Amino acid sequence: MEEVALAATAFVGTHFLLSHPLRGALVRRVGERGFLGLYSLVAAVTLGWLVVAYRAAPPARALWPVGDGLWAVATVVMLVASVLFMGSLVRNPALPDPTGRARPVPEPRGVFAITRHPMMWGFALWGAAHILVYPEPLNVVLAGAIVVLALVGAAAQDRKKARLEPGFWPEWERRTSFVPFARGVRLRGLGGHALGGGLVVWLVATWAHLPLAGWAAGVWRWVL
Repeated sequence: MEEVALAATAFVGTHFLLSHPLRGALVRRVGERGFLGLYSLVAAVTLGWLVVAYRAAPPARALWPVGDGLWAVATVVMLVASVLFMGSLVRNPALPDPTGRARPVPEPRGVFAITRHPMMWGFALWGAAHILVYPEPLNVVLAGAIVVLALVGAAAQDRKKARLEPGFWPEWERRTSFVPFARGVRLRGLGGHALGGGLVVWLVATWAHLPLAGWAAGVWRWVL
């Protein structure tokens, strides 16, 4: 458990250090490509350490019993997470703009009317759902690290974007919410890429638990 916790801390901590306080100095020293290479190497090493430590640790007793009720909740949460993630891949203002040109602030639509960080919330909900139905202490540490990385990373992204895009991001923040549905339930404009793509990802990912992990997840728990 101690090594898993240490590896999870290293994985999350180095991500934040390299993404924010150390990024500027490192880019000036080794260039953008050098920084991306260093960032990728550190992420791969710390993630690999986390996976190895997790697999080597002995199993422990679950922290709470898990029945069909919790599985049903987690199944719905994973569907929401899949829709948020797939919707974030299209017209996401947080993704880098290769042109670097000034852009007008759009009215939030689709998943961005739910939260301005749909991708991060997708990851966070994924972690929460896996803690809910697999409350083994090692998994709580692993999935909890994903939740922290996603939500703290989203908050740090807000600060960084506001500094880099003062003419865009503060107004985008004003029109959107960090917490899903904090500005009310607004589901307009959810396109096929979010709903259809999210449904496909949800079905495939939950089905894959059976051949990969040996147990059924999602709706397959009741269908198969």
